[in-house]
Parts: sequence; C-alpha cells; structure tokens
Amino acid sequence: MTGHKLELHPDRLFPSDPTIRNIARSLYASVANLPIVSPHGHTDPAWFASNAPFGNATDLLLKPDHYVFRMLYSQGVPLESLGIGNGDADPRNAWRILAEHYHLFRGTPSRMWLDWVFSEVFGMTAQLDAGTSDLYFDTITDRLASDDFRPRALFDRYQIEVIATTESPLDALDHHASIRAENQKAGGWQGRVITAYRPDTVVDPEFEGFADNLGRLSDLTGEDCFNWQGYLAAHRQRRAFFKDMGATSTDHGHPTPRTADLGADSAKALFGKICSGEFTAQEAEIFRAQMLTEMAAMSVDDGLVMQIHPGSFRNHNDPLFRRFGRDKGADIPMRTEFVANLKPLLDRFGNDRDLSIILFTLDESVYSRELAPLAGHYPCLKLGPAWWFHDSPEGMRRFRHMTTETAGFYNMVGFNDDTRAFLSIPARHDVARRIDCGFLAQLVAEHRIADWEAAELAHDLTYRLAKKAYRL
Repeated sequence: MTGHKLELHPDRLFPSDPTIRNIARSLYASVANLPIVSPHGHTDPAWFASNAPFGNATDLLLKPDHYVFRMLYSQGVPLESLGIGNGDADPRNAWRILAEHYHLFRGTPSRMWLDWVFSEVFGMTAQLDAGTSDLYFDTITDRLASDDFRPRALFDRYQIEVIATTESPLDALDHHASIRAENQKAGGWQGRVITAYRPDTVVDPEFEGFADNLGRLSDLTGEDCFNWQGYLAAHRQRRAFFKDMGATSTDHGHPTPRTADLGADSAKALFGKICSGEFTAQEAEIFRAQMLTEMAAMSVDDGLVMQIHPGSFRNHNDPLFRRFGRDKGADIPMRTEFVANLKPLLDRFGNDRDLSIILFTLDESVYSRELAPLAGHYPCLKLGPAWWFHDSPEGMRRFRHMTTETAGFYNMVGFNDDTRAFLSIPARHDVARRIDCGFLAQLVAEHRIADWEAAELAHDLTYRLAKKAYRL
C-alpha cells in the first residue's frame, strides 16, 4: 500500500472565495439530501427486475462505464484485457489494470465520481492504486454479495425517487413488466423504474440491420412497416405501449438536429426509397429529419416529452466498432446547428404549449448563440443540462454562465445523469448540486438575487424542474 488517504473534502467544488463559499455551503445543506430524480439514463432494468447481486468490482464499476475504459484505451490498454466485448479476462486482473492506471484520471469527473463511490458506498479509506488493488477488489466484491448491496437496496439507500431507462421499440419491456408486478404485490418493492422510447434502430436508415429491424417491428405490431402509413401506425402503437409501461419521454440520438416537414406524397416516396435500400446519405439525413417532425406530431397527441441528443459522431473508430460494437468510448463531439435545422419543426409546432422538447448538445459554441435564445422564446423548448463530455464541474459552470442570462433558470430541466454506471448516479447528482449551489451563491454575493430566491432555485434545480419537465 502507498498510504495515501482517500478523503472527500466537505467543501469540494465550492468557490474558493470565503464569502461565496459560506453561502454555497448553506444552499447545499438545504438540498444535499433531497431525493434523486433520474429522468434519463441507460441503466439496465434487469438489475431491478431480478435484484441479483452485481457480482464483482469489475462488473459493477469498470465494464459498464465507457468514461473509464475509454481513458485506459487511450493509453494503449487493450479492451480485451478489461473483459470488454467477448473478452474473458479475469475480473481481478482487469481491476488491477484500472488500479495501476488510476493516476490517468486525475482532474477528470470520472475520478471524482469513482472516489465518491469508493468512499461513500464502500467505505474505502486508502486511495486506489497498484498497492491497494486487491484490497479494493476483495472489499467491494465481498460487499456486493450482501443483501444491503443488491440493486434495489442501493436504489432505496440513495433515495432514488424515479429512474428512467431507455429502450428500443423492438424491446418487449419484460423487465419493466416484472418490476411493475413487484410494485403491485402486497409488501413488494416500490421503486419506480420507467422506460423511455428510443426509436433510433427503426428511424435511422444507416443503423446496422435497419431493414431487419423494420421486419421485426412489423411482426411485433401487426402493421406493414414497409408501408409509410403502416410504419407510422406501428410507432404510435409502440409509443402507446411504452406509455402504458410508465414512459413519459422519447429520446432521439440523431447525428444532427435537422428537421423537415415534407408533404404526404413526398414523405411516402422518400420512405419507399429508404425501404428499397437504394438511398444516399443525404436522403437518409432527410428521412431522419422528417421523423423528428413526425415524432413531434405524435408527442402532441400522446403527451410524451421529446428529447433530442444530436452532435455526436458515433463509433468514430471504425475498426473498434467492427470488433466490439457500439458504445465503446469512440463517440466524438461534432459541430451542430440548431436555428435553421429546427425551423421546419418549429414552424409547425413551436408555439404549441402542449408539446415539450428538451434539447441537448455536445457543441458548447451554440449554448449562448443558439440554444439559449431558442429556449428563451419558443414555448415548446427547454434546455437539457450539460451533457456527456460536459457533465463535469467546469462543463456545468460553462453551461450556467452561457445560458442563464438569456433563457433563465425556468427554461432548463434541472439535472439528469445519462449513465450506464449505476453507482455514478448519486455521485453525479452530488456534483451537480454542489456546482449549482456555487453558481447561485455567486449571484447572491453579487446582489443579483436574494438569498431566499437562491434557496428556492437550489431546490428547483435539484428536484422540481426535472419532475415538471419530464412530467413525472
């Protein structure tokens, strides 16, 4: 062992100015223990349906977290050695690799989240490194075998009021059905786990297996999904099913926020080309654009909140994608444009107060120039929080500084964690609460808002805005 202590400073992330820090402390104390609302993420509903133990430290904290293994990969660590993909690496050896390379994470949000988990969840008091690797692996793995560390117990311990997972229209939602049945039992577990409708697999013509996916959607719904009207009817049917299973939102991971509003005949003709497989990249983009507008129309009818997540060049490392598949840390931010791209959709629905669209981006340059002015005007638009690469202390600060003056706080949706790594959820929410309280404290210190307004806003940003925006 190295002897370096693992300590979480109680004032971490608060401003260094003593006056502002004191205000931030007080604000944080008022929200630190509020329930967690997690309205968008990618945790596995099977965890909560089966409530089976997680297994070991590697399975829980390393393998599901692309934030972690992408850093290791960037330093030449083969993904196979971590058990990623079809790798059969020994979990203890994979953990040792993480421990030996843990210094790589200094200054990153992953380091902050993991240290919180190590300290707050598992009670570790020494820093993770090569000398403490086996201590960590054995301690965490042993605790995961106890009932107190099963998924439902951890869900309850960290006061998760509701968590949304994300599923394809092709998912039968069996795990959600099991959770619902458990909720309805006398004395059954009451954790609220809902789904969200993510139609990329059957909306993006360039998604691998797209034609086969349309066939599966046809089989699932009884509609002819190679016919334009049948295809739209199938979406409406699956959305209704998802809503019946608790969904309050949809999610769209398009490369760009481009929208279109084609006439019925043009849309039908374009869909015919898409189904033939003989389409250009431009035609695929126009089809995705049309489908955002079609999804908005359906949201007007069924009330599902719409989330648009553009600006990621997904699976940028093509050899890695071919070998390991999606979501292996090779998604890269790219430039986005919202003002012109959203106009066809907004011309049709922008003034509809029954529609709610939450916008995210990985392009920070559009925060103040495009997103804040758009959300500060159109009744249907809200801004999602700093996302993915910007879900970090400095990213959150930049987001607040660049959007608040134009959009205000109440055209925001609070915080969502958007993670596959279950125990990073309370860690991430703690970071967001600290950063927001620090931002509000500065406004109080500069006499831009009153202390009682800051207290209300801290509660809103932590809890109330997410519940309202996601209709929870």
